Amino acid sequence: MDERERRQRHPQEQEQEQGQAQDELARRFEAHRTHLRAVAHRMLGSLAEADDAVQETWLRLSRVDGAEVENLAAWLRTVLSRICLDMLRSRTSRREDPVGQRVPDRPWGAGDERAAGDPEGEAVLVDSVGRAMLVVLDTLAPAERVAFVLHDMFAVPFDRIAPLVGRSPVTTKKLASRARQRVRGTTDVPAAELDRHRAVVDAFLAASRGGDLDGLLAVLASDVVRRADPQALPGGAATEVRGAREVARETVYFGRRSRSAETALVNGAVGVVVAPHGRLLYALTCTVEGDRIAAFEVIADPERLRGLEIAVLGGPVT
Repeated sequence: MDERERRQRHPQEQEQEQGQAQDELARRFEAHRTHLRAVAHRMLGSLAEADDAVQETWLRLSRVDGAEVENLAAWLRTVLSRICLDMLRSRTSRREDPVGQRVPDRPWGAGDERAAGDPEGEAVLVDSVGRAMLVVLDTLAPAERVAFVLHDMFAVPFDRIAPLVGRSPVTTKKLASRARQRVRGTTDVPAAELDRHRAVVDAFLAASRGGDLDGLLAVLASDVVRRADPQALPGGAATEVRGAREVARETVYFGRRSRSAETALVNGAVGVVVAPHGRLLYALTCTVEGDRIAAFEVIADPERLRGLEIAVLGGPVT
């Protein structure tokens, strides 16, 4: 092979080598995609936005020399976290409704088209995070949310989180601590009583999801009262219904909404959040007497929802 042929082949070989390097980098990135999606999902509360953040992370990686990245997992997590933090700050600066707030008005029991169209995404959200957790996370400031998610959910040390949020490690630890307090909430109800109330409300939700009229009657007091904001009801529906059988029949009719429901700590007591895709749509405050629900209220008014203190109910944060 003469010199001219070698010079002609050299650019082709370079291009081939670059293509192989890019393919190898893509393969290494794909090995981290599931983890990155989980981190982004907890930070942003939206599967679609999480996928956007992961894709942007790949685009940034594709523009660097992968051989120069010593710790790819740490590099990806750092870049992804910065992207998510920017997205959260942009969301706040535009004063848009955060992900965990109320979605457009739909009466209690109306179908959630997005959940129906993305059952796999809905299952991922419920299994990996929980509706109450997503609702609470969206009440946090961006830096608090990033610090809490990275440290409490993914065990990232504070000295690595601090540069991301532009704080010292000590201040970053305080951010996560404040977030943790919001997530756990406070209650004056004794632990044993709280557990008993939760069991009753869980039974109510289980019967609602299954359309189990007898199961509902078993956990509703005979003189139970259901109150609801008008925004939660079809036009003309009564804002107050009394009696176990009437309330149970209505609950069975509107039972599909309970598929997006989860028990939570609402104003310091056991209640329910209804949060399709982690977006707070309704909250239920419940009055439990003995082993039955004596009253519950469906809160749908945006101002009232914003005034509620919602926390994750029971167990360690995971």
